[in-house]
Amino acid sequence: MAKGLLLVLSGPSGVGKGTVCQHLLKMRPDLVISVSLTTRHPRPGEVDGCDYYFTTPEHFRKLIHEEAFLEWAKVHGEYYGTLKETTLEQLERGRDVLLEIDVQGALQVRRQVPDTVMIFMVPPSWEALVERICCRGTESEEQIRRRLAEAEKEIALYTEYDYLIVNDRLEETAGLINAVITAEKCRVKRGAAPPCWEAN
Repeated sequence: MAKGLLLVLSGPSGVGKGTVCQHLLKMRPDLVISVSLTTRHPRPGEVDGCDYYFTTPEHFRKLIHEEAFLEWAKVHGEYYGTLKETTLEQLERGRDVLLEIDVQGALQVRRQVPDTVMIFMVPPSWEALVERICCRGTESEEQIRRRLAEAEKEIALYTEYDYLIVNDRLEETAGLINAVITAEKCRVKRGAAPPCWEAN
């Protein structure tokens, strides 16, 4: 059985990563969207174990000490992380796993799993990003300023990634990521080989 692909999707807060991931699942229902562990409080409508696993800072720091994470980061004052054991188990079973994580976490994953496929998503313009963040209505003015400042730093690191995708139209964006997955599965260095047949 071929090993699954480990994919990372990053981009500034408000770019629409979660929405794109859900649309991508309709195209690839066998894709596993990794659920991160976080110390932040749930937003309205979020479900524990579905959107995130919610935990305490004390428990999260205990897991860091135990080296239980494939990656972890502290973003906007809260911890986020991907559990190593569950992710690697899925890959060994041949499942493709997508991590929707920030730049700090993505670079950690690349160091631990060098053949990770790294995708960076950006909005069609800076103005569009500001509008998306401001219209969510879930953050204070100070939080919005902090997120925009962080977005500038994250966008500056897009060259660390393999692919850059502009999220303008949802279906087109999900289709592009789907095409990346298909292409990566055809790479010879990942073990793609012609079928066996007998030469005449």
